[in-house]
Amino acid sequence: MSFRICALAAEPFHALFGASTEALAAQGVQRRVVDRNPGFPCRISLRDAEPGETVLLLNYEHQPADSPYRASHAIYIRELAEQSFPAIDEIPQVLSTRLLSVRAFDAEGMMRDADVVPGDALRPLIERMLASPDVAYLHLHNAKPGCFAARVQRA
Repeated sequence: MSFRICALAAEPFHALFGASTEALAAQGVQRRVVDRNPGFPCRISLRDAEPGETVLLLNYEHQPADSPYRASHAIYIRELAEQSFPAIDEIPQVLSTRLLSVRAFDAEGMMRDADVVPGDALRPLIERMLASPDVAYLHLHNAKPGCFAARVQRA
């Protein structure tokens, strides 16, 4: 089963890029300077930010479905990040090197399956979950900090 990992679109975050610390704070956003790699995975570029780069830490509604699974959580995005468009069946390194929680949802936003897997064993789990006709999409989360990482859909 072919799949595509989808990064967040950069466009909705453009107004935050370069905003003052005060303007960001008014929206509950914090600017951080990266001090290590790995540790600050960008959800737009799907790569870890490098030491010295700035990232924005903000709350993001990754599961807007009108269901009990509606959810938001903190994410990092690199300021001025360019959006990643992984190829079909490609798993970016930022995912393949982390412990991931994989959650399968149906079209109504109800969870149908879930598992935890090392990133280097992600492909077979994606394929198994997407093989179910009840599954509409998957969410990947970094299992240790628990943050939303990316969405997966059938290609």
